[in-house]
Amino acid sequence: MSEDGPWRPAHPARVEGAKVGVAVVFALNGFCFAALVSRVPTVRDTLALSSSELGLLLLALSAGTLTALPLSGAVVHRVGAARAVLAGALVVTAGLGLVAAGLVLTSVPLVAAGLATYGAGTSTWDVAMNVEGADVERRLGRTLMPRLHAGFSIGTVCGALTGAAAARTGLDLAPQLAVVALLALAGTASAVRAFLPVADPVADPVADPADRARTGVAGAWFEPRTLLVGLVVCSFALVEGVANDWIALALVDGHDRSETVGALGFGVFVAAMTVGRMTGGSLLDRFGRTRVLRGTGLLAVVGVTTVIIADPLGLVLGGAVLWGLGASLGFPVGMSAAADDERHAAARVAVVSSIGYTAFLAGPPTIGFLADEVGVLRALLVVVAAATVGAVAAASTRRRSEDINYRLTR
Repeated sequence: MSEDGPWRPAHPARVEGAKVGVAVVFALNGFCFAALVSRVPTVRDTLALSSSELGLLLLALSAGTLTALPLSGAVVHRVGAARAVLAGALVVTAGLGLVAAGLVLTSVPLVAAGLATYGAGTSTWDVAMNVEGADVERRLGRTLMPRLHAGFSIGTVCGALTGAAAARTGLDLAPQLAVVALLALAGTASAVRAFLPVADPVADPVADPADRARTGVAGAWFEPRTLLVGLVVCSFALVEGVANDWIALALVDGHDRSETVGALGFGVFVAAMTVGRMTGGSLLDRFGRTRVLRGTGLLAVVGVTTVIIADPLGLVLGGAVLWGLGASLGFPVGMSAAADDERHAAARVAVVSSIGYTAFLAGPPTIGFLADEVGVLRALLVVVAAATVGAVAAASTRRRSEDINYRLTR
């Protein structure tokens, strides 16, 4: 909670500065992630791992992420978004350092420890930056979160290009990770200085002690609205996550196209999703969260169905465009909805993030198992179902500005 609070407007220049700072933090988070995962083949080759052994190693990253996510809300609530982001960046730096050391020593356990540490750090960083972004969005009085998530996507592109350039020039992954970690830490330390300040909770004249006691993550897990928002985020995260891993293979294996066309399809999807996030704010401000999410859910249904049943390449790529636009706004809008009440934002964002990231981690493997049984195109019907569920549950994201302290758990 910032010291200006809803009862004391923040100075516009301070809010604009915080907007820039949180945008930088989103981009740096994506940059670190892509700089690491873009060179997973190098990790495999350096450690001489089989595909199955690599899969087990990457579980360490998932374990660190899922372990820290439920705890991150309490961290943000206690120390504020700026310190939580900086703490997360420090842990990310330590994690990347451990991975680098493990690669130099060809130690699988050390690399696994580094990945788990990185996952824990980036989880806290992620929740804290979403809480700050939602706070800035409230102060601005207009939708901002989709653009911040587009900034994350742009950061991932830059990180992937960095990894590709390092691989092409023959730079070892260990020094690359060290440089990336230090640059990201320095950038984050500078950016969080612009974040909105944290105040003592007693400065809030509308918060009673009993209400403040219910701001923890454990309580948020029992709030019907928070869980419904989590369902929306989970649904759209599955729509996005499956595309990231399977849309190229759907074109190659399902439509018998070349790998070049598969890569093109993925690029079309990512570009459409980024455009949707850059331009979706005005639609959200004009038509509201529920209508827009229902519209994007419908776009996703039509897009995925087109990818499944269409044959001409032009129609398939058109379906990829609709799929990207349909996937673009669910996750950022869910983060905004979880943080509508700033005094409970940290706990609720942590819960919603935990639910949403479950889809990112579990969705693509589920498609893989189904693809073995029914083929990759038919397996994508799961995405159609997820988009439908997200659209139906979209009403839970509706703003309740007339009652900032709205709670369904009383």
